[in-house]
Amino acid sequence: MATSFSASAAAAAAHHQPLAERLRPRTLGEVIGQQHLLGEGMALRLAFESGQPHSCILWGPPGVGKTTIARLMADAFDAQFITISAVLGGVKDIREAVEQALLARDGLHAQRTIVFVDEVHRFNKSQQDAFLPHVESGLFTFIGATTENPSFEVNSALLSRAAVYVLQPLGEDDLRQLAGRAQAIGAVPAVEQAAMDRLIAYADGDARRLLNTLETLSVAAGREKLAEVTDVWVLKVLGERMRRYDKGGEQFYDTISALHKSVRGSDPDAALYWFVRMLDGGADPRYLARRLIRMATEDIGLADPRALRLALDAAEVYERLGSPEGELALAECVVYLAVAPKSNAVYKAFNQAKAFVKKDGSRPVPLRLRNAPTQLMKSLDYGKGYRYAHDEEGGFAAGERYLPDGMPDTPFYRPVPRGLEIRIGDKLRELRELNNQKN
Repeated sequence: MATSFSASAAAAAAHHQPLAERLRPRTLGEVIGQQHLLGEGMALRLAFESGQPHSCILWGPPGVGKTTIARLMADAFDAQFITISAVLGGVKDIREAVEQALLARDGLHAQRTIVFVDEVHRFNKSQQDAFLPHVESGLFTFIGATTENPSFEVNSALLSRAAVYVLQPLGEDDLRQLAGRAQAIGAVPAVEQAAMDRLIAYADGDARRLLNTLETLSVAAGREKLAEVTDVWVLKVLGERMRRYDKGGEQFYDTISALHKSVRGSDPDAALYWFVRMLDGGADPRYLARRLIRMATEDIGLADPRALRLALDAAEVYERLGSPEGELALAECVVYLAVAPKSNAVYKAFNQAKAFVKKDGSRPVPLRLRNAPTQLMKSLDYGKGYRYAHDEEGGFAAGERYLPDGMPDTPFYRPVPRGLEIRIGDKLRELRELNNQKN
C-alpha cells in the first residue's frame, strides 16, 4: 500500500509540474537543437564523452537549454548539482556551495560537484572573484549561464578559466518537434496549423516561451472543452501580446520597411515611431541594431561617415547594457541617421562594379601595377614604369591609370551634392582635371 501511495503521489506531483519542467530532457539524446555543440564529434558532446568535466560559460538567449545542459552534465559525471541564482543570491550562497562541495569531496563516495550560476552576469566583480580559488583548486566545476556577452559581463580572470559555448535560438523545426512532444504526453490538445505557425513565430526560438504558452492554451481549452486550438481562438485568448506583432510574418517586414524608409526620408519622428513599434511588439533589439548599420552604409554612406561609427557604437552599447537601458542608444542612432545627409552613391557604385565585373570577365593586371619581389619578376617588367604617388607633386601621379589596359574609364562612384560628398565631389573633379591636363 505504501509503495502504491508513493507512486501515485509522485505521478500527481509530476502532473502538476510546469510543462517546461516535465519535458526537460533527461538524456543528451533528448535535447532538441544546439547540434553545433551536441552533435556527433562536436565540442560539448566530446566534453560529455571525455568523463572529465570542465568549467564553462553557456551564452545564449532565454529558453535554449542552458540549464538543461548544465543538469545533464552533472548527471553524466555523477556530480552533485548546486544551483545559484545571481539575481537572488550573493556571497553567502557561494560560501554554502563551497561547504557542500567540501562535504561531497571528502565524504564516503568522494562525489564531484558542479556549481551552476544562472544569470552569472548579474554578479559583480567581487562575487565572481569568489569562485576563482575554488575553480583553480578543482573543488568544483563552475558552469555559468548568461544571456549577455561574457566578454563584457564576466571578469577576465573567470573567463580565462572557463570555455565559452554559444547557444543558438531554436529553429522552427526544433520548436515544432518540441510541441509534438507536448502533444505526445497529452499535455496539449490538437492545434490548427495556422495557430501553431503563430505560436512558433511568437516563441521566436525560445522553447520555454512556447511551452508556457501551450500550457496556458491547454488550460483554457480544457475549460471550454475545445477539441482543437484554432488561430482565431488563440488571438482571442492571448489577446494583444499575440495580435500586436507577428515576428515571422508580413507585418514584421512591413514595419522594418517603414522604419528604413522613414530614416531614408529624413523624418526622425516617423523613424522613432516605427522603431518603438518594433520594440513594443517584441522585435530583438540586436536585429534592429544590425538594420541601423545597414541604413548607415546604404543610405548615408560617405555623405556622413560618422553615421556608420555611431551605428556600430550603438550596437555595442546595447550589447553592454541590454534592455531597456541599451535601447536608448539605438534610439539616438535612429534619430541621427534620419537627420544625417543622405547618399546612396557608394551603394550604387558597388552594385554597378559587381555587375560590370560579372559580365566583363577577368582582365589582367597591368605590368606596371604588379609587385616584383623576385629578380625573375623584375626581368619580366613587373612594376616597370610605376609612378609612386607620394613622390609626385601633391601626392598625386597625374595622368597615371589604374584600371586594366583596354578597359574604358567607368565612373562607378558619383558623389551626391550633400554632406561630405560635396567636398569629395570637388576633390574628384580637381584630380580628373589634372589627369586631363597630362593626357
